[in-house]
Amino acid sequence: MTNFLMRILGLFMSIVIVFSMTLSPLTAAIIKSNYDYARSFDRVVYEDEKLVPVEDEDGWTFTTNGDFKIVQLTDIHIGGGSFSKTKDQKAMNAVAAMITAEKPDLVVITGDMAYPVPFQAGTFNNSFSSLMLIELLETLGVYYAVVFGNHDSEYYSTHDREAVAAMWGADHLQYSLFKKGPENVDGVGNYIIKVKNTDGITKNAFFLLDSHAYTDGDVLGIQWKYDNIKESQIEWYRQNVLAIDAANKAIKPEYPLFTSLAFFHIPLEEYGMAWNEFKNNGYNDTENVQHIDGRFNEKDEKSYCGIYPEQFFETMLELGSTKATFCGHDHLNNAILRYKGIYLVYGMSIDYLAYPGIDKQGAQRGCTVIKLNADGDLEKITLENYYQDKYVSKYPKETVTMQWDQ
Repeated sequence: MTNFLMRILGLFMSIVIVFSMTLSPLTAAIIKSNYDYARSFDRVVYEDEKLVPVEDEDGWTFTTNGDFKIVQLTDIHIGGGSFSKTKDQKAMNAVAAMITAEKPDLVVITGDMAYPVPFQAGTFNNSFSSLMLIELLETLGVYYAVVFGNHDSEYYSTHDREAVAAMWGADHLQYSLFKKGPENVDGVGNYIIKVKNTDGITKNAFFLLDSHAYTDGDVLGIQWKYDNIKESQIEWYRQNVLAIDAANKAIKPEYPLFTSLAFFHIPLEEYGMAWNEFKNNGYNDTENVQHIDGRFNEKDEKSYCGIYPEQFFETMLELGSTKATFCGHDHLNNAILRYKGIYLVYGMSIDYLAYPGIDKQGAQRGCTVIKLNADGDLEKITLENYYQDKYVSKYPKETVTMQWDQ
């Protein structure tokens, strides 16, 4: 970035800081109002007994001989400031409606829970966003896990990744399954959630990874230079796949390789490679790519992946355990592709705040539902739009334009 642009940005930030400080009493009232709003929702009622996980050294373990259901949410973008009150409430209303209807065993949020961009949110304080969403999830009474996105701890935010991690992993929380992860692995929030049967066999493992934020000097993200999953994380993944498989075979030598899923924020380069192969074949399947659902709707159908090559996808192929990966980041890319045998899923987003005018659009807003059967096999992945009748919200849904066919 040039010195001129840095000076302009510095001046702009100074104006926003001064303006935000003059609104501090109003901001405090708005924040309190949104905390009260988060607490106003009803607890999710489960038809059967709710599964309760047990903490272990890697993360958490659920035990069941039955099915398992996950709801993926992504890019909720709570601003948490004086400018974003209405849009924050719309986002919380949508999150509550979908979780309440789906009644999942686990909610996984793949990053960008927060969006403390001052000229849109009215604050630099990213703690407000996280704490508001935590309050909502705890009120709903569902188990939840998160990975961080690029907006959760911006360069200019008041709280860094370590501080935000302390909020999501606080001891007093009843339903958060967040873990910081091993100190010798890059990133904050690399951890595992397992599903075992009553014989102690791990049927499923969910790998949650920090895909980091910006790189190559692009600390403000204005050059679209996004980071990648690091070698230490890939090695951590590899060692855990091998260790879980070995533990299973110690109990039952003939047990097949367990099914795992991976969750992160910034897409792998293979997302764009798969879509381009499909697109260049006239939007028809190829030997490598099967289009299951959805579409890429970012400008030029682009996937904004990390800028450097990495070997995570190749490692997943080599080991054979991971059947699907789930990300967010690109709010208008909502798709399921099967690439070389692994499902690459761009989850439905929530965002009412970040993209200009997106609060008036609805085709991209929703959740992703993942069903695993009693044997641990991946049974179904569906992209679910929020504006379906089955998602009954406590507060009225806004009127939106469905900007493309569902």
